[in-house]
Amino acid sequence: MSIELRHLRCFLAVADESSVTRAAARLGLTQPSVSRTLAALEGHVGVRLVDRSTHHLVLTAEGRAFRDKAAVAVAAFDEALDVGGLPHRPLRLGHAWSALGPYTTPLLRRWEREHPDTPLELLRIDDRTAGLSRGEVDAAVLRGPVGTPGLATELLFTEPRVAAVPSDSPLAAQVSLTLADLAAWPVVLNTVSGLTTLDLWPADARPTATITVANTDDWLTAIAAGRGVGSSVASTAQMHAHRGVAYRPLSDAPSAPVFLAWRSTRPHPAVRQLVALARTVARKR
Repeated sequence: MSIELRHLRCFLAVADESSVTRAAARLGLTQPSVSRTLAALEGHVGVRLVDRSTHHLVLTAEGRAFRDKAAVAVAAFDEALDVGGLPHRPLRLGHAWSALGPYTTPLLRRWEREHPDTPLELLRIDDRTAGLSRGEVDAAVLRGPVGTPGLATELLFTEPRVAAVPSDSPLAAQVSLTLADLAAWPVVLNTVSGLTTLDLWPADARPTATITVANTDDWLTAIAAGRGVGSSVASTAQMHAHRGVAYRPLSDAPSAPVFLAWRSTRPHPAVRQLVALARTVARKR
């Protein structure tokens, strides 16, 4: 059999939704059709892409690697069909939670003033690449290592990490905190779009309990409710103030790099101008 674009779109929908049922609804197909298409794709590539042994579908290691390549391929195909509209369509900038922090508004204002013919749309997408690998945006603000194939990056700046703790907890009374302070509590991890993983702690001093969430809003809610503590970056404290959450400097954690990323093949014509302007705005500190 030959693999068609529909096989890739079907697999990406299953990967995004972690459910054949939801993927079928998203694609307007029946569940059996989605299952058959996924099975055919796995048969062609010769490896299991989706682990069906758990209550919720999860990608295998091979599936995660294939997802990145499939997303790039689908995005490239969609862009190839939009050649005529590329010079005039908006430039979509994705971010997962804090955009460029304090530089966000200056960037948007300068872009509107200097490039009035190309609207810049800022989109929050809870995804590891803020929608970039799936073709939902043209460029994205990403924090931490960027290992997705097919992406080019520009380091804009680094920013300090902060602890996020319940505002009525003893930790909130301290001027600054350490990783060891946080490790004594359950740590809330945003495993979909967040920056923090257990690798932030030394291997012999990691938290013994974690709580996983899927987006920034749930992360804030869990901390405010006293279920645990978290770690993020200074921009989060500026962009996501919450009555129930206190942010404190995390004195012994490394700074986090902030990148502007875009697809290396067939980028939006205005991406280079965005890179140059973002670099200028971010370095005016």
